[in-house]
Amino acid sequence: MGETLQTIRERRSVKSYKPDMIPEETLQKIVEAGTWAPSGMGRQSAIIVAVTNKELRDRLSRMNAKIMGTDMDPFYGAPVVLIVLADKTVPTHVYDGALVMENLMLAAQDLGIGSCWIHRAKEEFESEEGKEILKSLGIEGDYEGIGHCILGYPAKEPKKAADRKASYIYYAR
Repeated sequence: MGETLQTIRERRSVKSYKPDMIPEETLQKIVEAGTWAPSGMGRQSAIIVAVTNKELRDRLSRMNAKIMGTDMDPFYGAPVVLIVLADKTVPTHVYDGALVMENLMLAAQDLGIGSCWIHRAKEEFESEEGKEILKSLGIEGDYEGIGHCILGYPAKEPKKAADRKASYIYYAR
């Protein structure tokens, strides 16, 4: 099996992290992988906000938890949050952002870093607080939150993958 296929098969959503920050060089490689995701007509509608600032990370966690209706940390203690947003004016923006998310998670796996896709970015960045955060970071435009890719070192072994369902693939030959 090729290395890419092995990485795809071994990637799991990590839901428990050590507090240790990942090295900057590793973070840069993961973020760069996100920039190489395919996009509709090559428009590159997505952007990535790499959050390593603990104060902002915790603020985003509280916002996300409120939307979810819980007090738990929806980022599972991960020290890094990559926010993927995409330009709403581009018809393929949701798909473009989803492909960026996948590239981020596969690159993380390849580099020995745990990851998980956390939802509710759409609601976060439709809020006034979310728009204020983007503005404070110098991000202007009409962006939709696609997801958060949380990153860190797994605190425990991720669950084993479920068997693939029998009805996953249909051939029309």
